[in-house]
Amino acid sequence: MEWITEFLHTILHLDDALPQWVAMYGTWIYAILFLIIFCETGLVVTPFLPGDSLLFAIGAVATVAPESINVHLVVVLLIAAAVLGDGVNYSIGAALGDQIREGNRFIKKKHLDRTHAFYEKYGAKTIVLARFVPIVRTFAPFVAGIGRMTYAKFATYNVVGAIIWVASITYAGYGFGNVPFVQKNFEIVILGIIAVSVLPIVIEFVRARRAADELV
Repeated sequence: MEWITEFLHTILHLDDALPQWVAMYGTWIYAILFLIIFCETGLVVTPFLPGDSLLFAIGAVATVAPESINVHLVVVLLIAAAVLGDGVNYSIGAALGDQIREGNRFIKKKHLDRTHAFYEKYGAKTIVLARFVPIVRTFAPFVAGIGRMTYAKFATYNVVGAIIWVASITYAGYGFGNVPFVQKNFEIVILGIIAVSVLPIVIEFVRARRAADELV
C-alpha cells in the first residue's frame, strides 16, 4: 500500500511535483498533462487520476513560474484533452451499449432506458456539472454512451463543460497562486477543492433520500 501513500502525497503536493516534472521533461510536460487529463476523462478505469487538483496546481505553478508553463497554452491543450477524453468515453459506452444491454445481468435494460431519457431531458446540467465532480466526471460520458444520448446534444455539452471546467479551475489557480496562504497551505486548498467538488453528490443524495422518505 506504499504506492497509495506516495500517490496521495503527490496529489496534495502538486505544487512541488509539477516544477520537478517541468525540470525533468521540459516542454514534454504539455504532452504529459494532456495525457493525464485525457485518461482521467476518457478511460473508465482511471477515475483516480488528478483532475481538479491538477488544473489548479498548473495555474498556480504558471503564475509563479511563467517561463515553465504558459497558462493560456496549457488551458487550450487541456480543454482539447477533456473534449477528446469525454468523446472517447462516450464512444466506448455507445459501442458496448448493446452488449451490456443484452448480456449484463447486473445492469437492467429498463434502467438504461431511464438513463437515456434522463440524459435527453437533463443533458446540459448532467454533462456540464459532472465535469466538476471527481469519479462522476469519468463515468458520466460512458453512461451517456450506453444510454444512447443523442451525440449532437452530448457533443455540445461536452465542449461547453470542458471549456468551463478547465478554464475556471486553471485560471483560479493562476489568479490565487501568488497568495501567501495558498502557497503555505497548498494541501489544505487541494482538500478544499476536492470537498467542494464532491458537494453536489452529497446534495443530490440528501435530496433523493428526502424525496424517498416523502413517498413512504
